[in-house]
Amino acid sequence: MGDGRLMVAEAIAGGCLCGACRYEAHGEPVDVRICHCRKCQKATGAPLYARVRMPGDAVTISGPVGWYPSSEHVLRGFCPNCGTSLFARRADGVTISLMMGSLDDPDRFTPTGQIWMSSKQAWVDLGGDLPGYEEGPPA
Repeated sequence: MGDGRLMVAEAIAGGCLCGACRYEAHGEPVDVRICHCRKCQKATGAPLYARVRMPGDAVTISGPVGWYPSSEHVLRGFCPNCGTSLFARRADGVTISLMMGSLDDPDRFTPTGQIWMSSKQAWVDLGGDLPGYEEGPPA
């Protein structure tokens, strides 16, 4: 698991608070990270955004989803019924991130890194040896 890639045999499933929107993903995550940027904080209403990033074609969504373009590169997906934040999809569709809090089994994955530490709220201390980057990770 050193490079953040995990072999996933069974589907990754999750959904919103009211149950109207469900998703299922198959395959191997691109990475599992925490983002501390202000856009993620605002979009989630939380101090950080923990996510499992998947290839765009690996995720099937059922039910209603509203999409908000939070930047020219990212669309945020949410349930229009209950408001649950569910996704962050690259505008080019190459990857889609699943919000870890919306997973049916949120303990299944452990983040392997943190990005945008420059915007981390001062009181957040995850401890441990989780590598972090002041902004995005190196390309």
